[in-house]
Amino acid sequence: MTSAVPKSQQQSIVFVVDDDISVRESLETLIKFAGWQPETFASGTDFLARPASDVPNCLVLDVSLPDLNGLELQRLIASDRSAMPIIFITGHGDVPTSVKAMKAGAVEFLTKPFDDEALLTAIRHALKRSAATLEDQSELIALRSSYDSLTPREQEVMRSVVAGMLNKQIGLKLGISEITVKAHRGKVMQKMKAESLADLVKIAVRLGLTPATNPWHGSHDSD
Repeated sequence: MTSAVPKSQQQSIVFVVDDDISVRESLETLIKFAGWQPETFASGTDFLARPASDVPNCLVLDVSLPDLNGLELQRLIASDRSAMPIIFITGHGDVPTSVKAMKAGAVEFLTKPFDDEALLTAIRHALKRSAATLEDQSELIALRSSYDSLTPREQEVMRSVVAGMLNKQIGLKLGISEITVKAHRGKVMQKMKAESLADLVKIAVRLGLTPATNPWHGSHDSD
């Protein structure tokens, strides 16, 4: 077993929800030794009372719990804890349950007693996924903030540009001169930190301003 943990995951949290205290204590020791921060809970209700984490994290979850079972808890946290991958553990290899869990997004399903390294490998994979999801969410928040910083007219120009309209067409549509359109467009590129028109289109797709399949014919107008 190795205790080396990538620097980016040093503060990662591994949550454990299991009603068996011996399992919780065993996993807590294993997780600490691997270099992560463990947080253990005896029930799904206790875990739900803990606010969502904003650092890379994952959940080691027992299928059979005294209150909510593992699949029910998985459903409850699916929307507000999307950056928290789930690793299911169970005392009985229930194949149908395993299939349901994996279809619902679980990264692994381990049957007790499981090999320590198998769990650690699953945790590493889950934390990498969590870190990537958190980074993506952070980037999206920054893009939304940049878009909100645009004036209403600049937002109109941006939507028109990514729809494939030429400066002249945008000017006619908005009742402004082509020179003014170019000025607004330049501001849009600057505020959205877009280096090219293709970048701006990608940003618009991420923000939901235009569908990914929207045909873009491009424009030879200068920014």
